[in-house]
Amino acid sequence: MAAQPSFELLSSTASAAAVLHPLRQRILESLAEPDSAAGVARRLRLPRQRLNYHVRELARAGLLRRAGRRRKRNMYEQCYVATARGYALSPELLGRLGADPRRVEDTFSAAYLLALAAQLQAELGRASREATAQGKRLTTLSMNSEFRFESAGQRAEFARALEAAVVDVIGRFASPAQRADGAAGAGRPYRLVVGCYPVPPRGAPDESKVERKKP
Repeated sequence: MAAQPSFELLSSTASAAAVLHPLRQRILESLAEPDSAAGVARRLRLPRQRLNYHVRELARAGLLRRAGRRRKRNMYEQCYVATARGYALSPELLGRLGADPRRVEDTFSAAYLLALAAQLQAELGRASREATAQGKRLTTLSMNSEFRFESAGQRAEFARALEAAVVDVIGRFASPAQRADGAAGAGRPYRLVVGCYPVPPRGAPDESKVERKKP
């Protein structure tokens, strides 16, 4: 059996609608390891007919794949397994309504950084799908670091030093983006996104999901 990917970016409305359904989320969690609809129904204590319907819909949306059959008394049960350990929704699903950094004037705002993150996710998703279709491995670079600032001045100095360092490294190691005649430079283009934001307190509730009491 093929190895289960740790993560899958969903870009179709059918798969997005399927994964947003609360019961189907529970089914996907239950099928991190192969099992039948009847087996999941027993574990979730739900009617088998109801589970069968949702399993078929998840398979139709491409979120479940067949994982062999097993004998149960005098019958054979079809087993399924989730196509990945976790999922995310691609910003491409929103079409022209998606966040676009070109439409955000304040490049130091949270809105601009969120729009950049959406662009990164969408472009990386497309590049990953193309690489998979060609049987190739997509080459990427990522860094994740957490640190602290004690003052706005310290943060500003860090930003200036980081920008200068990044510009210097790009200038020394990257090929020119354009040739003298205006044509695109040699090599494959890459995008580098550097973002810095305050980390929310661990375990803090999401304000958008907190029920507000009426005065």
